[in-house]
Amino acid sequence: MTIKLGVPSKGRLMEKTFEWFGARGVGLARAGSEREYAGVVEGIDSVALVLLSAGEIPRELAAGRIHLGVTGTDLVQEKLALWDQSVETIAELGFGHADLILAVPQGWTDVDTLHDLDAASSAFRAAHGHRLRIATKYHRLVREFLREAGVADYALVDSQGATEGTVANETAEAIADITSTGETLRANHLKILVDGMILRSQATLWKSRSAPMDTSERTTLDQLLKLLGE
Repeated sequence: MTIKLGVPSKGRLMEKTFEWFGARGVGLARAGSEREYAGVVEGIDSVALVLLSAGEIPRELAAGRIHLGVTGTDLVQEKLALWDQSVETIAELGFGHADLILAVPQGWTDVDTLHDLDAASSAFRAAHGHRLRIATKYHRLVREFLREAGVADYALVDSQGATEGTVANETAEAIADITSTGETLRANHLKILVDGMILRSQATLWKSRSAPMDTSERTTLDQLLKLLGE
């Protein structure tokens, strides 16, 4: 039997994941062309590489269809309700750093904190007749964050494109999005609230809590984790 390892199928996350495993004696590589979603594993037997989009990996882990997977903290906590009951953190990999933040227009000089945002939201609804809109791809995380902060008078709007552009396009008044340097936010005349850090994310190796394993698979998993120093 085989331990299935899910890894992002393209881009810098895939490359850095391959490097991280390679530095620990486990070689990961694509099999065939870049259009093929097959991979090979060297340095240990009975481990299969499964190439998936980073966003698919939390679902596959939770369903028990893969045993291990590399994806961001943000995606796991956004896509999986009660995520810590579905997956176990094995190792933070030290790359793919990004922060999920809440940002408002720089021109809102009197809105710097969540308390300010709460007051501005109430005033906005009174003035415009509808709730202040926050554009995001991270509905679960943002809703929980704002509930804990006591901000209630808002509406989340889904953003499938460039979230930072929604304010300029007048489809939202504020945003909650991932940022690594803040340059795109500044270019779009947005500022992060002083207490607007929702989640610090990075690429992480996760283990499924529900993937079935027989004795030989558990032995293989133990061997792999020993190689990885975990």
